[in-house]
Amino acid sequence: MQTIYYGGDILTMEGEEVPVEAILVEDGVIKKKGNLQEVEAAAETKGTEQVHLNGKTLMPSFIDPHSHFPFVGPVSRMADLSGCGSFEEIADVLRKYVERNEFEKNEVVLGFGYDHTMLKEQRHPVKEVLNEITDRPLFVFHASAHMGCANDALLDMAGIDSRTEEVEGGTIGRMTGSMEPDGYLEETCLTLVQQYIAGGSEHEYLKLLEEGQKVYVQNGITTVQDGAASMLTVELCKALADQGKLNVDVISYPLVDNDPGKIFEANAPYVKRYHNRFKLGGYKMLLDGTPQGKTAWLTEPYEGDEEYRGTSWYKDEKVKKVTDEAVRNNVQLLTHCNGDAAADQLLRNYKKSMGESQQSGKEELRPVMIHCQTVRDDQLDVMKEIQMIPSIFVDHTYYWGDVHLRNLGEARGSRISPARSAIDRGLPVNLHQDSPVIRPDMLQTIWSAVNRQTRGGVIIGPEQRISVKEALQAVTIHAAYQYGEEDTKGSIKEGKWADLVILDRNPLEIDPIELRDIQVEETIKEGETLYKKAEKLNIQ
Repeated sequence: MQTIYYGGDILTMEGEEVPVEAILVEDGVIKKKGNLQEVEAAAETKGTEQVHLNGKTLMPSFIDPHSHFPFVGPVSRMADLSGCGSFEEIADVLRKYVERNEFEKNEVVLGFGYDHTMLKEQRHPVKEVLNEITDRPLFVFHASAHMGCANDALLDMAGIDSRTEEVEGGTIGRMTGSMEPDGYLEETCLTLVQQYIAGGSEHEYLKLLEEGQKVYVQNGITTVQDGAASMLTVELCKALADQGKLNVDVISYPLVDNDPGKIFEANAPYVKRYHNRFKLGGYKMLLDGTPQGKTAWLTEPYEGDEEYRGTSWYKDEKVKKVTDEAVRNNVQLLTHCNGDAAADQLLRNYKKSMGESQQSGKEELRPVMIHCQTVRDDQLDVMKEIQMIPSIFVDHTYYWGDVHLRNLGEARGSRISPARSAIDRGLPVNLHQDSPVIRPDMLQTIWSAVNRQTRGGVIIGPEQRISVKEALQAVTIHAAYQYGEEDTKGSIKEGKWADLVILDRNPLEIDPIELRDIQVEETIKEGETLYKKAEKLNIQ
């Protein structure tokens, strides 16, 4: 099967000086690129399909360097609280959600996406709010997914009371003047209700995985991540893969608290190699929370607070044990670090592990710092030294930039997501959305990186802006590099997979403020169309 694409702009991400007019795809692989005459001459059959782009733009499909694929589908079924501006609006959305849905006995009602910094009350909707909504067990996730609130029915079901101890690295909110829980759960303490909010059969979960897959392909993404995997999510992804229903590549990174060594041992055929589009890529560790939730671990206190610096998840002894194991076992380690103190902890321990190890190939592991919200210049220098990749959640500039200015002050707040500083050091920066925290919308992400404009219209840290071309590289070839797949993905080059996206406009040719208005017209994986705008998804 051969297809020629021509008649529009073609962005290869290969840096050619001479524009590419056409490409030839054969059996899912890019066979030829060049001018139309050259490409037509390379076609071997008279039945070659010709696709005229009608002035649209063809480029490599987007690659997700960090998200939580198994949760995108389930979140789409929860009550959507992202647009709520007050407790009253949260209550209204949840009541309507309960009315129009049927629930099994003791099934937990779930909402997702409230942001206390955007609420009139400027605080979390704890149980005194939630108890008035329904007698059913109820839990609402914060937009960051790092915290949330339960009503009394769920607290009782989970056995959380005044005697319940906090999990290390987490917080149980308490009523003023007592130890009675107020319903607020933060970071690791979310595990106290995890088993009660993760109901459903395997069949239901697999359907939700398929729903999540559709969200990614509609946004032009053909490689995605399970960025906090457990044995359960690995088994679910494998099941979908074995049924032939994975149409995108999925790379899983088990959490270090979920015994990743055991998961790797039990799934040896999937370790570092795809089987039916699924593979295990490495380990994932979290060292702190979020700056918008004021749980990111900082070296200096939050603005307006003389002492509070956020939350550390682990002591150095545990972190060093993890970094030692990753280097010793030749495994890529992805580590969540929002605060600069968390970044310090990762860098000092990973650097020690590298220095102490005699493991051959240790320089090729491509460790990743996830989020990098407050990473300092001196830390970027160390990352360069040990070849650690910055994967930046640059959409913080838009979604929470105004909040960061309040929480961190002008100097630190303006410098969140320092992509320019990282790129200027020659680091292969990539950009992610941490979905389902926000939708996996790469055009919004590119817009954020280029414009750095907050929801309130403030230009935040303009010196950290990057070019449109750099942003495009960050979500294609640099993201492929993180996965060690730059030889097969991330650019339009002979011999690479035909993983492509067609956009309605050329990002390099429009006003940067219009970047997020660009529409994905078509998503192609290995030469097969998975999504076409205004048409049904071509997914089995």
